[in-house]
Amino acid sequence: MKFREFETSEGNKVLAGKSAENNEKLIEQIGEDELVFHTKNPGSPFCNIKSPSKNISKKEIKEIAIFCARYSQDWRDNQKDVTVHYFLGKNVYKLKSMKLGTFGVKNAEEIKIKRKEILNFLEKENETTNTN
Repeated sequence: MKFREFETSEGNKVLAGKSAENNEKLIEQIGEDELVFHTKNPGSPFCNIKSPSKNISKKEIKEIAIFCARYSQDWRDNQKDVTVHYFLGKNVYKLKSMKLGTFGVKNAEEIKIKRKEILNFLEKENETTNTN
């Protein structure tokens, strides 16, 4: 199953789910000490940086949060600032009663992504797409 992929400015690989089924597969492969991102509101990909959390810079956390927000329903529907949570893989859990693609998390940090940051990301994304 393929995931969306993104590379941070420091060269770390980030994987993101494309659907509820895809998010399930993404969560299965996350290491306990890897960071995971998801918007505060439902309807976004889970995003996972493939590096131990101690090696991740604040700049990369911001980049991944922007990437996560960009693909969220919150952004798609509202075009406003988006709040993103991030947490360690070991803090993700699944109860039998939770529907496909839904997970619980403990000990999440929060970062607010401004509308302008997402628009800047989209602009860079479009530049890259148009030059390939």
